[in-house]
Amino acid sequence: MKVLKFGGTSVGSATRMKEVAELVCNGQQNIVVLSAMSGTTNSLVEIANYLYKQNHEGANELISKLEQKYYGEVDSLYSTDEYKQKGKELIEYHFDYIKSFTIDMFTAFEEKAILAQGELISTAMFHYFLEESGTKSTLLSALDFMRIDKQNEPDLPYIKENTVKTLKEKEGFDIYVTQGYICRNAFGEIDNLQRGGSDYTASLIGAAISSDEIQIWTDIDGMHNNDPRFVEKTHSIANLSYDEAAELAYFGAKILHPTCVLPAKIGGIPVRLLNTMEPKSPGTLISAKQEKNRITAIAAKDNITAIKIKSGRMLLAYGFLRKVFEIFETYKTPIDMITTSEVGVSVTIDEDKHLNDIVDDLKKFGTVDVDTKQVIICVVGDLIAETKGYADKIFNALNNIPIRMISYGGSNYNVSILIDEKYKKEALNVLNDNLF
Repeated sequence: MKVLKFGGTSVGSATRMKEVAELVCNGQQNIVVLSAMSGTTNSLVEIANYLYKQNHEGANELISKLEQKYYGEVDSLYSTDEYKQKGKELIEYHFDYIKSFTIDMFTAFEEKAILAQGELISTAMFHYFLEESGTKSTLLSALDFMRIDKQNEPDLPYIKENTVKTLKEKEGFDIYVTQGYICRNAFGEIDNLQRGGSDYTASLIGAAISSDEIQIWTDIDGMHNNDPRFVEKTHSIANLSYDEAAELAYFGAKILHPTCVLPAKIGGIPVRLLNTMEPKSPGTLISAKQEKNRITAIAAKDNITAIKIKSGRMLLAYGFLRKVFEIFETYKTPIDMITTSEVGVSVTIDEDKHLNDIVDDLKKFGTVDVDTKQVIICVVGDLIAETKGYADKIFNALNNIPIRMISYGGSNYNVSILIDEKYKKEALNVLNDNLF
């Protein structure tokens, strides 16, 4: 059994859903994980913002606009009166539920319940279409088996036990349709796996059932060796290792969510990145196989803030770094890069929500400098210490670009370089010319 995930663009209209149906009805038993139709989650977030402000009139206007869009897709998706009616009743049910929040107080709990409606609608619509077409399809609620713990991390034993249990209760179907992104939390409330969570859902399900393969279908033909928005003549990469894929996903390759790789890696399950617009394209296969002696790809992560802490007390002082890191832990702010010297430490973050508080606390230990609008350029490949010549190629290419920080050695697959965002396009292109 394979797990096939389709993002919002892939199910963004009735036409797209029909194309997805052709892909998944391939004579094999598949679990199909769907995102909300493209644009839906953004609309639901906007509706929630109006509800927080108690602007019920504005919320109702947005709700009605989105509802009418769905009624139009229902008319286009189904060919029989029976299923057109079922589709309209489905839309009416979910939008009546959303409208019910315009009456009472609105909290974060209600917001997450509203955000879940996009996936619940898209999967039910798709399941009805498969039924109408004569496919042996069943709809599984991710809320029955997908759960996060009190640390907002997937509850792996629960997910495995209940995914297997749910599938066993519904044996004999060709296609199992379920929602990406949504889950329950440790208290049984509706929650989610954050943006990009549909990839994570597919990987968690695949690991739970030891699937043959996890397929991530998007509108791009696999992972590219550079960012095609800034660099001409990029190409998709045929094969990636789990570690290479994780580095690229974390450092800016948006085709794959960073969290997706780990469950697949632990389970030894191959992940294939495919293009719904060009289904015959081979895409990218992610597996345990590591191709030796190559630079594989370049990625860039935007909106980075660099923080330098200089302190004479750091010299030979054990415990200094622990105190610095505890400040970031207090504000739940992850660190991307770190470099140290005898009298200072520099770190980068991509979440600046608590930047002012972090800087105020860091000033207890020394002088603090902050640089915003930075970019991390990440070069990924087989970059073990014994490999000669790669560092020379990388830094010669960047000879005319000011470098703020360098991080190498934390992994055998990644060299990270921090530069000002105004040099991003130039850096990607000169590295592309010199490395490929």
